[in-house]
Amino acid sequence: MTAKTLLIAAVAAFGLTGAAAAQTPYTAAAPAQAQTQAQAAPAAAPARPQGQPWTAAPILTGASAAPDCGNLHNLAGRAFCVTAPLGQMETLAEAYITSLQGLGWIVADGDANRVVFIKRTGDGVCDGLQMIAFYDTSKPAVPESPAWLGFATIPGNICAPRPAAAPAPAQ
Repeated sequence: MTAKTLLIAAVAAFGLTGAAAAQTPYTAAAPAQAQTQAQAAPAAAPARPQGQPWTAAPILTGASAAPDCGNLHNLAGRAFCVTAPLGQMETLAEAYITSLQGLGWIVADGDANRVVFIKRTGDGVCDGLQMIAFYDTSKPAVPESPAWLGFATIPGNICAPRPAAAPAPAQ
């Protein structure tokens, strides 16, 4: 899938519902729920490291800095956000993808409301960055409605080899 296709999908499915908000890059995943017969409460998972606002994010023409991230999805202080009217968001998101590619970032993945970038910083070492698109779904979605792009780093080396999965036990 190309960056443009990802972007069109991101803009077309702009809103974050409760389920989608839980999948945004800045929200910790739900801990695994394990129960034993003697324990009725779910086991607590260790806290996952969270990304930080991407402080090197440029503010491109057509965007304005939005430190409060629209007071949506608990992103203030956890992401660097810019805002623009919803009707201009596709063009703005394309401009950010082009700008980031010019800075050495590679589009690696994405879904309906985010694009994941990587930047190689050494042999087998990569930095990660996520851009998400969102707007306030409690208000009418018209071209003049405010919308946001949020940027945050992905902690750790996202190019590190993952341990091989343990083989399934023989039956």
